[in-house]
Amino acid sequence: MIDLTVYGAPGPQGSKRFLGVSKAGRGVMVESSKKVKPWREAVKWAFVERYGAAERPAVRGPVAVEMIFTLARPKSAKRARPAVKPDLSKLIRSTEDALTEVGAWEDDARVICIMASKRYAGGEGALLSPGAMIRIREAA
Repeated sequence: MIDLTVYGAPGPQGSKRFLGVSKAGRGVMVESSKKVKPWREAVKWAFVERYGAAERPAVRGPVAVEMIFTLARPKSAKRARPAVKPDLSKLIRSTEDALTEVGAWEDDARVICIMASKRYAGGEGALLSPGAMIRIREAA
């Protein structure tokens, strides 16, 4: 099992912007969110710091994942839960890709069950500052 705490602003992944066509005739796409790269680096750094550089996947076969994303609460927010952007599915996508790159599992296609939520910092079950708590285990 992998238990991981990552600190930093969770960055959603998914929306891309078309920049044009390269000299080779290929479409040039760039990630719309500037938060994706730092978030993915934070996830990878947290994994390596805790478990070392993985030469082979840390968890093999089908996996179950739990992710609790902690977001900063805007001063203007009156709602109890962050039912606004960023999209939970896009946060999951960026985090899964980072975990694949660092070798936490063979591939994110191995995820057969996922439980995920967004919470505000300091709230029940959340971190005190932005980040995520991630638990990965072999699925039964």
